Amino acid sequence: MEEEELKLERKDAGEWIYRGEGAANLILSYTGSSPPFVGKVLRVQKVKRNGTNCEELSSVLSEHECLLWKEDCDLLAAPTREIAEHLYVQDIMSPLLGSDHVDAGIRVLVSRDFLESLGKSILSQRPSWRVNDADVNTQCDYALVISDHSVFPQALHDRELSISVEIKPKCGFLPCSRYILEEHAIKRSMTRFKLHQGLKLQQKKISQLSQYDPLDMFSGSKERILKSIEDLFSTPQNNFRVFLNGSLEFGSLGGGKYITNVHHDKAFEDELKSVINAHDGMRTTCFLQLVSEAVFRSKLLDRLLEVQKLDVYDIEGAIHAYYDVVSQPCVICRELGEDHLSGRYSSLHSLPLDESLKIVREYLIAATAKDLSLMISFRTRENLDPKSPYNVIFHESTGQSFDYKVSFIDLDMKPLEKMIYYHEVDQKIVRCHTKTMKPPKPPEKSASDEER
Repeated sequence: MEEEELKLERKDAGEWIYRGEGAANLILSYTGSSPPFVGKVLRVQKVKRNGTNCEELSSVLSEHECLLWKEDCDLLAAPTREIAEHLYVQDIMSPLLGSDHVDAGIRVLVSRDFLESLGKSILSQRPSWRVNDADVNTQCDYALVISDHSVFPQALHDRELSISVEIKPKCGFLPCSRYILEEHAIKRSMTRFKLHQGLKLQQKKISQLSQYDPLDMFSGSKERILKSIEDLFSTPQNNFRVFLNGSLEFGSLGGGKYITNVHHDKAFEDELKSVINAHDGMRTTCFLQLVSEAVFRSKLLDRLLEVQKLDVYDIEGAIHAYYDVVSQPCVICRELGEDHLSGRYSSLHSLPLDESLKIVREYLIAATAKDLSLMISFRTRENLDPKSPYNVIFHESTGQSFDYKVSFIDLDMKPLEKMIYYHEVDQKIVRCHTKTMKPPKPPEKSASDEER
């Protein structure tokens, strides 16, 4: 079926229900019976209340972005940013991460009436702070229809149960770029995720520090992967969610602002009765073991790590290449009081333009890989069909066999202008850590102390 044949009108709005949202998009689940949409979710762009879209971008790629992505002719020829972003997932991220694990989705035409009606119908389900910040972008011509990775397609027809986990693994390596300032050396020994937790706590975006360390998740060690899953479960923030037949059972709904709507452990334990055959008090443990086993067996984090490591220079190096790409004087060199022609960054600023473009392009691709989610879905297998297209895990503790599938989701194209934002956040994170780690001043000695 051609993409152009699919169009959503006002009458279709009632068949889509709110699933969740991030900073730039709303996600909706389909409840109707039209075959092209069964087992799918709809991704709709948001617009900020002040009228700018959520990435504060024009509707087409900028002149410098065209330069950045010139190697991909299709992406360059895209008439709108929406289409360019779709092609970015299809042509750039999918080959890097594996087309079997990435669904770029299908663009569908949407009428303004559909988007307006949709915005009204889901208003009451959205977190209030999200509503105050942004609304459905009714100026869009397209929305994206993507497979609902939280369910198995057959399960919808056979009324089978499927349970899935959405994990944000975050950046799984420590940078070693020589462009990191000496006073920021902590970045070489503590992960970005752990450092960022300190800033988020200071900003009151989270109520407690997460014990999760991405280095455990990406370690390749069964024991450490299990520890990372348990740590995410203890403090999920917006990095760990569980869905039962597509409905959120555990974790944060809105994401982004780290307001965690965690069900009580006992309630979650009870929800697992329909999936995990284990005694009370043991189901959650068995479930987390199942998740870690799927992460370990899939080996997909090895591939993800390769893509993340396209960031060779760290933002402290890549930001210099950015200023050369946009043909502007380097603000960072000026702030450091350093003449970049003679300072430590002279080698970066003397690179040919193609090299600068490569550094920034690979940094932004790596940024997508650091920010995506992993969706792992399970369903129990009563009879071991050798023709099943899915991988199988036998859970020794429960005696059950599970089909499982793993997909990458949220592969957003990062705008070129966001390089400045990435650098600013990086500096805030390091400053916050430095400030909180400073040893307290010793109390001043009084005269009597001196005498003693």
